[in-house]
Amino acid sequence: MLKKILPYSLILFCSAAFAEQNPLSVHVLNLENGLPSANVEVVLEKSSGDQWIKLNQKLTCENGRITALYPENKALEKGVYKVTFKTEAWFNQQKQQTFFPEVPVIFKVDGTVKHYHIPLLLSPYGYSTYRGN
Repeated sequence: MLKKILPYSLILFCSAAFAEQNPLSVHVLNLENGLPSANVEVVLEKSSGDQWIKLNQKLTCENGRITALYPENKALEKGVYKVTFKTEAWFNQQKQQTFFPEVPVIFKVDGTVKHYHIPLLLSPYGYSTYRGN
């Protein structure tokens, strides 16, 4: 029996281990109440010379996350990228004002890691971001 189960368990393990993960995710948390920020519009762009090329645009889910921001079925390329969080629209939905109408985060992909995660800790008059994992 064990001889029959072992090959199937190896197939399942290997399939899970090599399943492709989107190379870019974001997470937005509201610092005022510690809760996730749902429905924040996020735009991904890549630098090309002196201009930015739009690659994708999505809304955060109810947990404040976008787990797959990089375009599907496209290999992550080295370069400089910008993730822009459209915060003014989100604060307007919350019936609040903000000093920052948007939060652009520019970062460099050097090919040393396969996944990049950008958390944004947000309040109406301040924000913080860092390279997550």
